[in-house]
Amino acid sequence: MLFPVYWMLNNSLTRDEDMRRTPPSFFPAHPTLDGYRAVLDQQLPYLGTSLLVGLGTVLLTVVIAAPAGYALGLLRPRGSGALSFLLLAAQMIPGIIMAMGFYAIYLNLGVLNTLPGLILADSTLAVPFGVLIFTAFMAGIPRELLQASRVDGAGTFRTFWSIVLPISRNSVVTVSLFAFLWSWSDFIFASTLDGGGRYRPITLGIYHYIGNNNQQWNAIMAAAVVASVPTTLILIGAQRYIAAGATAGAVKD
Repeated sequence: MLFPVYWMLNNSLTRDEDMRRTPPSFFPAHPTLDGYRAVLDQQLPYLGTSLLVGLGTVLLTVVIAAPAGYALGLLRPRGSGALSFLLLAAQMIPGIIMAMGFYAIYLNLGVLNTLPGLILADSTLAVPFGVLIFTAFMAGIPRELLQASRVDGAGTFRTFWSIVLPISRNSVVTVSLFAFLWSWSDFIFASTLDGGGRYRPITLGIYHYIGNNNQQWNAIMAAAVVASVPTTLILIGAQRYIAAGATAGAVKD
């Protein structure tokens, strides 16, 4: 599992002409930082765009999924079971089909090649997952807490904001992380909905190094390494929250 990561690091430090040698070298014979210089010179705007799209996707996903999970897990409105099934089924739709649908809609609305359009599209992947995670976690919150808040005069929204959401911190972190990772690594929506825009994410930035007659593998691998650093740091820092949030609701007393 770690070998592709090692090979990515190895190639990011290897000159393009050395990569064509056979057999391939498992260590750079003539290490170079040209790929990383190219990344710093050319890819920083793409990284900034990916960061904006990722944060926007996280915000939109949590704003929609957390109240929906609260309603499905605790308020139990009529039809909640059917809605949960539809959310589960929505995750089975291939991304390319959704991208074509978004393209037709965005073309009519005039929002192609825009950051809000890409954020909205990426959120459609994360919201169903987020709702299911929030529902499973919030369904296990003791009803006594909700009853106590109502006795104190708190309404439905105040109960959600002041009691349920703080308790659901692990789920918030888990959903936020997965939403960020999906948007950060998205290529289908980016190439379809924002391929010709001024602000393009890092996945398209890496793709630009690949041409019909030239592939800059040194720069490609260096860009991949740089793009992996933020997500790796986030995963390491949020590991314990992910484990707690992803398993919430899996075991019932």
